[in-house]
Amino acid sequence: MLKYPKPIMKKTELQAMGFPEECLMTAYRSRGQDFAHKINPTKPHSTIVFDTEGFERYRQNLIKKESGRL
Repeated sequence: MLKYPKPIMKKTELQAMGFPEECLMTAYRSRGQDFAHKINPTKPHSTIVFDTEGFERYRQNLIKKESGRL
């Protein structure tokens, strides 16, 4: 499992760690996810923040699903 420097991180901080924006936005838009949200949902360009523990669980589940198909 990947260790993150902070428990809550901005999308830009995760991008600086090497995560592509497309990957982060796909996770953010995933139905039923509970680990990413906008700081101010009423503003269209509000910063998106991720609970890194929840994001890592999402990533690990995605890796398991993908490896199971091979």
